[in-house]
Amino acid sequence: MAGRFGVLLRQLRQAARLTQERLAERSGVSVRSIRRFELGQGGEPRMATARLLADALCPSPAERHELLAAALTGAEGGGQGPVGSTPRQLPAQAGTFVGRCAELASVDKAFGALGSGGLAVVSAIGGGGVGKTWLALRWAYANVPRFPDGQLFVDLRGFTPHGDPMTAQEALRVLLGSFDLEPAAIPPDLASQTALYRSLTAGKRMVIVLDNARDTAQVAPLLPGGSSCAVLVTSRDRLTGLVAAHGAKPVPLDVLGPADARQLLASRLGHERLAAEPDAAAELLSCCAGLPLALAVVSARAAVRPSFPLEALAAELRHASDRLDTLDADDTAASVRASLSWTHGALTADQATVFALLGLAPGPDIGLPAAAGLAGLPEDETAEVLRALEQVSLVHHHLPGRYRMHDLVKLHAEAVARRDLPERTRDAALRRLVEHYLHSAGGSGQLLDPHRQPVRLAPPAPGCRPRPPADRAATIRWFDAEHPNLLAAQRLAAENGWHREVWQLAWALSPSLHRRGHNYDSLAVWSAAAASADRFADPVAQSLARRFLGWTCALLDRPDDALDHLRHAVALAGESGDPLSQGHALRFLAAVCDQHGHHRQALAHERAALVFFDALEMPAWQGDVLNMMGWSAALLGELDEARAHCEAALALLRRHHHPVSESNTLDSLGYIAHRRGDHAMAVDYYRQALALCHDHGHAFFEAEALEGLGHPYLALGSREQARAVWRQALALYQTQHRTDRADRVHRQLAALDDDSAPH
Repeated sequence: MAGRFGVLLRQLRQAARLTQERLAERSGVSVRSIRRFELGQGGEPRMATARLLADALCPSPAERHELLAAALTGAEGGGQGPVGSTPRQLPAQAGTFVGRCAELASVDKAFGALGSGGLAVVSAIGGGGVGKTWLALRWAYANVPRFPDGQLFVDLRGFTPHGDPMTAQEALRVLLGSFDLEPAAIPPDLASQTALYRSLTAGKRMVIVLDNARDTAQVAPLLPGGSSCAVLVTSRDRLTGLVAAHGAKPVPLDVLGPADARQLLASRLGHERLAAEPDAAAELLSCCAGLPLALAVVSARAAVRPSFPLEALAAELRHASDRLDTLDADDTAASVRASLSWTHGALTADQATVFALLGLAPGPDIGLPAAAGLAGLPEDETAEVLRALEQVSLVHHHLPGRYRMHDLVKLHAEAVARRDLPERTRDAALRRLVEHYLHSAGGSGQLLDPHRQPVRLAPPAPGCRPRPPADRAATIRWFDAEHPNLLAAQRLAAENGWHREVWQLAWALSPSLHRRGHNYDSLAVWSAAAASADRFADPVAQSLARRFLGWTCALLDRPDDALDHLRHAVALAGESGDPLSQGHALRFLAAVCDQHGHHRQALAHERAALVFFDALEMPAWQGDVLNMMGWSAALLGELDEARAHCEAALALLRRHHHPVSESNTLDSLGYIAHRRGDHAMAVDYYRQALALCHDHGHAFFEAEALEGLGHPYLALGSREQARAVWRQALALYQTQHRTDRADRVHRQLAALDDDSAPH
């Protein structure tokens, strides 16, 4: 885009029959600046300057958008755009945009004056692939400067060939994650998530694109607070509920008119090529029926065969008869069906097979290694095939190494797979894909939690070449990118009755789910794992699944379910005769007992667990359980026994590098020292715990250590230090939505202000 603004400025000025001097008078921009812009000297203008020039030129809405987009792109390319943690989530724009002047003007009208927000619904009345997202992104990019607090984008998956639409709660977690919140800071229920989201967006000037919405109920909780944000919702549904209840401006979107459709085709193939074969060009346009997706597929196929006569291409398209069903009665998918069938017919055998298999793959996108596993090909061969499919617009390389299909393309690919590929071929490919995810995640999870209970995986299927990330940082990125695909892979395994893979995928996913605080996903994953483990009839797998399912229930404040599952886990572990499973099942059960005040019962379970870990000579878990015993004893007032347990735990955990449990043990020792009256020692323990929490990013435990530290500070007469750490603890508790603890600290601060704080 370098110099693009100057080129457009000169064209528009000359079209308006204005001299540079006359444009300067109209706009208030100096003749010198206008001359520099047109000569491409000194970079692109500031957006305010670009708007002054656009207002003076009085261009059409489409020309105005193009001029401002050129100024914006040039500014960002030159490093003048906003920096920092402001979210910039808009996907890349399509290379060509034509027409839609009336629709863009309607969106402009919906959002009114400069910087104001509102709500607009871009709905498809011309069927899937009509260009809803195309239009929304065009407007959003052209208006980025109006909304300096950032841009949010979420695909709600309202109409997809695989899987269910994203729930409002899932979408809110995605949106809240854009604000750099700790996972623990995101509340578990929909009402609280909505309230937090609206608080975070209130008063901010942001543009928010909610793409591919299913219905009004899915969107309503995602509307921001206040009226300063611009919200564009795209959907195949007209979302009349949003119009009626929230005053949304409807922007219905039909197929392109004949002139715009021809302009889109000509922009990709060239006017000369269309003029040379007018009848064939007219037939291509007729078959595409103005649908942007169909036009893109047809033009891509013609563009990669520049010597191929358009008449021959039109004949292929004319006689193609595919079996892609329409998504609904109002969907003008006939042209897409013909276009995709014709494009598919021109693929090589390997390309056609990979294309069909991609239609079967679960999840919203796929990485290159996973695609290679699905296809049973080496990665370099798979990459070559994917490049060929991308060239004819059958896949989109939307992120480095990651590919996705348009909804209609994926439906067509699935239909081709079920029509052309034998069932054994389809099943083998999906089995390879599931095992790719299982073996990649299983190896990676050990980097996140090296002390967890190991699970022996069977060798991967022939043709499956898992590639676990190389280090911890790469593992975190991989799990984040593959999260929805891993969940979809487990659902696919469950649907096919691959019970071993179902519970092993849950085990492989567990470290990432826990680290990110995906408790509801964890509940679904471990519920499926428990059901499959029961069918698989492996008591070790059954105990492991019940153990994690019980702990997830405890995190979601379902104590009765948690205790039921964990007692079942203990019984299953006993039946299996596996001491490691028995030790872990008792450890989990003890933790839940402590949560609910059953400290004597927790201590009994912890002592039993320690026997197993002692016999197994597993010092890290010995240390973890010794700390648990110390904490339970401290809560019972048995301080000498508590200190002995925790000091022994600390030595083991430091020697065998278990920093999370080490910080918890230091916190326990701080509590015990304070209870014994050794307040200076308590301060030292709490400070050590805080240092570990800070180094390893454990804000959840940091809040508890800060709260604990305030008590020995107060006992030593350091009232201001106590006040300072309690205020820090209060802020963290509030951020994490731990309301009971926040209320407790607030009372402590109030008592301190009243000079009546307990010592």
